[in-house]
Amino acid sequence: MIVLLGIVRLPDVLERVGIDHPFVVAGERWRALEIPHVRWWSEIPSDRITVPAGADGIVAVGGGSAIDTAKAASAASDLPLVSVPTTYSGAEWSTFFGIRSPDRKIQGGGRGARLAGIVYDYELTLDLPRDVSGGTAMNALAHCAEALYVAGRTDEGDAEALAGAPLIAAALPRVLANGHDREARAELLTGAMHAGHALGLAGLGLAHAMAQAVGGRYGLPHGAMNALCLAPALEFNRSVVPEEIARFGDAVGGDAVTVVRELAARGGFERLRDFGVPEADLDALGEAAATRGGNLANPRRATPAEIRDLFASVW
Repeated sequence: MIVLLGIVRLPDVLERVGIDHPFVVAGERWRALEIPHVRWWSEIPSDRITVPAGADGIVAVGGGSAIDTAKAASAASDLPLVSVPTTYSGAEWSTFFGIRSPDRKIQGGGRGARLAGIVYDYELTLDLPRDVSGGTAMNALAHCAEALYVAGRTDEGDAEALAGAPLIAAALPRVLANGHDREARAELLTGAMHAGHALGLAGLGLAHAMAQAVGGRYGLPHGAMNALCLAPALEFNRSVVPEEIARFGDAVGGDAVTVVRELAARGGFERLRDFGVPEADLDALGEAAATRGGNLANPRRATPAEIRDLFASVW
């Protein structure tokens, strides 16, 4: 896959992957980038996207919702996809995707997107709201943690995870303090790039299974749910893969669970109840998370009752 830095390099990437007539999937705000297109799809997320005739490739600009919507279109059409991520979600590195309706409720998912290229530009992240910055960065940190111990882990994935985790842990507090700190934004985006690559190589674990279950049920932001679910998942896995959890802790500069909780709190993520999640639904959420791929790839699969207790610990 071709990875270049700077939005000015987008035409180079499109030429190199053979896209002359792109179908653009991006919010209206990104029309200012003046990307040539045969059609512009701005309903994000969307469970009804269709690829127009005449398109020979897809360009996604935005966060995980935009890129997942574009990945669904790529998988359905077998057209190559070039992503321009404007958050830290890492969706640009994985062929799998979630499909959500415009009200953000999960409608399904799949895999098989044709990933062809990525263009990173930290300038596109400078106006990212504080909560989205914090949530998607914590999602990236979860990618780093889980890559170290899930069933699909590899030495290459470990290297990417251990490159990304310290950058994210160091840069995120600075970005939360000043979103226009260009050096911090660049460092955080670089960390998220490594985290996304780790995700693409290794896959997901328990924290993501929990975040997907609760986020998909209530239409809540995936990043925010990962910010809340990562610490309890790390605590659960500490007794199963203690060396890997300690390795992640060393990368982020302290006890893994403590550092993650502190970073989540800095971003304003402390309790599920703050997002309107009913306590009465925790049993159902435990059941839903237990069957997701992230739990199945975890070092030890958590039971629905165990996941229910993990949710309760952050409710």
